[in-house]
Amino acid sequence: MIDQVRPADLAAWFAQDADAAPVLLDVREPWELQTASVAPQGFTLVAIPMNEIPGRLAELAAGDGQPAPRIACLCHHGARSQRVAAFLHQNGFDSLANVAGGIDAWSAQHDPSVPRY
Repeated sequence: MIDQVRPADLAAWFAQDADAAPVLLDVREPWELQTASVAPQGFTLVAIPMNEIPGRLAELAAGDGQPAPRIACLCHHGARSQRVAAFLHQNGFDSLANVAGGIDAWSAQHDPSVPRY
């Protein structure tokens, strides 16, 4: 099962495993990133459009001797990111969450400086 994490609770979700590198995986399209984006705060922001995820899985894997990253997936409202999180889980990634409500919730609940669209 994929964790559903509200934007305000993301830092606490990342902190549950202090050894894992925290990654926010934004799966939106490039035009969406130009419209609204989050600033990395205690996590690495990785932007890979949803349709490119299968060919770019290696970019998300842990390096030699490194613990697997803790990945939270983000999209506009949470549907695409949920599907990506499920795909990652099927491909061996374990520490996964979906940012509930996506960047729209991020703006409404966490950081109103992020534009809504």
